Amino acid sequence: MHVVTTTRVYKDRVYKSHLLRRSYREDGKVKNQTVGNLSHLPDDIIDLVRRALRGESFAAGESAFEIVSSRPHGAVQAVTTAMQRLGFAGLLATKSSRERDLVTAMVAARILEPASKLATTRWWSTTSLAEVLGVADATEDDLYGAMDWLLARQPAIEKKLAARHLREDGLVLYDLTSSYFEGEHCPLAKLGHSRDGKKGTLQITYGLLTDGSGCPVAVSVYPGNTGDSTTLLPQIEQVQARFGVRRVVLVGDRGMISEKQIRELRTRDGVDWVTALKSPQIRELLGQGAIQLGLFDERNLFEMTHPDYPGERLVVCRNPEMARRRKQKREALLSATAEELERVRQMVDSGRLRTAARIGVRVGRVVNKYKVAKHFALEITDTSFTFTRREDAIVEEAALDGLYVIRTSVAAERIDTADAVRTYKRLSAVERAFRSLKTIDLKVRPIHHHLEDRVRAHVLLCMLAYYVEWHMLAAWRELLFADEDQAAKATRDPVARAERSAAALQKVHTHQLADGTEAHSFRTLLRQLSTIARNTCRPQSAQSDQSCFTVITTPQPKQRHALQLLEQIHA
Repeated sequence: MHVVTTTRVYKDRVYKSHLLRRSYREDGKVKNQTVGNLSHLPDDIIDLVRRALRGESFAAGESAFEIVSSRPHGAVQAVTTAMQRLGFAGLLATKSSRERDLVTAMVAARILEPASKLATTRWWSTTSLAEVLGVADATEDDLYGAMDWLLARQPAIEKKLAARHLREDGLVLYDLTSSYFEGEHCPLAKLGHSRDGKKGTLQITYGLLTDGSGCPVAVSVYPGNTGDSTTLLPQIEQVQARFGVRRVVLVGDRGMISEKQIRELRTRDGVDWVTALKSPQIRELLGQGAIQLGLFDERNLFEMTHPDYPGERLVVCRNPEMARRRKQKREALLSATAEELERVRQMVDSGRLRTAARIGVRVGRVVNKYKVAKHFALEITDTSFTFTRREDAIVEEAALDGLYVIRTSVAAERIDTADAVRTYKRLSAVERAFRSLKTIDLKVRPIHHHLEDRVRAHVLLCMLAYYVEWHMLAAWRELLFADEDQAAKATRDPVARAERSAAALQKVHTHQLADGTEAHSFRTLLRQLSTIARNTCRPQSAQSDQSCFTVITTPQPKQRHALQLLEQIHA
C-alpha cells in the first residue's frame, strides 16, 4: 500500500490528487489498484498515512512523554532580549565574570519581581531566569558580593552611559527625590524634607541625571537631610570633568537651580540652564509692573528681559485651566477652614473653651490642617475668638494663579520661546522615572540594607533596571496605553494642558488596540508573556534525566510581535 500524489493543470488552475493504491502481480506483471481517494484530507494527515505505510510507529503524546518541570519563560526572554540588544553585559564589564552574571540577573529580577536579595534567589529558580543566566546556585551572600563589585564599577558604567546618550550642547535633566528608610543604623538615613509625605521618618535622597528624553545616565545617593540645590554643582562637575561633555544645557526645577547656584553657574564655561522663577520672584515682577496681565488677553505666553536677571530670557506663561483649578482648590480650603473655625468660635461663645492659650492651640490645629492661615485675621482673648478672611491677601495670591515664568540663559537662536517652555517641561520625564523607581515597577523601597555602600549599590541596581525598562517601554509603545504620537510634543501649544492623541484616547477608553486586541500596561504585558513556559520533558520509558529535552511554548501572535519589537532596540 502506498500514497500517490498527482498534479494536473486545467484552465490555469492546479489540481492535486492523493490516491491510496495497492500494488500486486498478475501474470508476472506489477499492477496498481486504487483503493481510495485521500484528496479531501488535510496535508498533515496525508503525510501521517504515507509515513505509517512506510513502517513508522506512532504513539499518543501523553503516553509517550512526561513533563518533568515547567517554568515561566516569556517575560524572562523579553527582558534578556532587551539586555542583549542594549549590550548590557558589556556595559557592566568587558570581561565575563561570575559577578557580572549575578548583577545581570539581579537587574532582570528587579524588573520582573522586585524583592529582597534572599527572596530573589528563591524566586528566580521558579522561572527560567536562573537557568538562562547560569545563576541557579547563587546564594544571598553571593549577591551581596556582586553588589560590592557593582558599586566599584559605577564610575565606569556611568561613563559608558554618558558616552551613549549625552552630547555636546545637549540637554541634561536633573532632579532629586527621597525614599524613607527601614531601620536606624545606616549613616545615610537622616531626617529631612520627605517627598513621600512621611514626616518624622528617616530617609535617603538620590538624584537622577538623564539625557533630554529621560533616559537615565547616572544616579547619586545622599544623606536624607541633603538640600536639593547643594547637589547640583557636583553633577555639573561630573558631566564636564568625568563624562567629558564640556558644553551642556542643564534643566532643573526652581528648587534645584536656585539664585545662589545660578551665580556659581555663571562662572563656569559651557554651562547654560533652563529653570523657573519662584513665587516671591514672580510676585515682585508683578509689583514692579514688569509683568502686565493684560498681555494674556490674546496669548498665553510672552518673552521679556529684566535687569534683575542679566543675560537671561524670561518666558512668562499663563494657563487658564491651571488658574481655574487653583482657584477652586483655594476656595475649598478657605471654606473648610472657615467652617472649622466657626465651630471653635461657637465653643468659645458657649463657654466650653476658655483662656487664650487653649483657644490658640485649638485654632492653630485648624489653620495648620489646611495651610491657609495667611488668609485669615485672627483675634483671640481669654473669653472671645473672632476671625475674618483677609480678602487683600487672597486677591494678591489669586493674581499668581496659573502664572509661571521660565528663565533661561540659552540664546534664542538655540531654543526659541516656545521650546524654552517645552524644555522645562521635559523634567516630567525624570518625575516618571522616580514614579517607576519608587512605586510602580522597580520599587526602591523597602530598602533592606544598612551598610552605606550596599544602599548605594541597591539604588544603582534600580537605576540600571530602569535603563532597561525605559528602552522596553519605548519599543512596546504601540502595544501599551502609551501615546504613539511623540512627534506632536514638538509642535503643540507648550502652555496648554497636554492632550493625548485621538488614537491614544481610543486605547484608554476601549482598553483595546486598533486591531481589536487588548491594550496593556508594562506589567500586564510581562504577565501575559509569562504564559510562555520552558518545559522540560522526557520519554515515559526513560530511566534517568539524561534523556530530557526542552520544549518552549509556541508564542501566540501578539506575544511573538512583542518579542519581535524588542529585537529593534538599539543601544
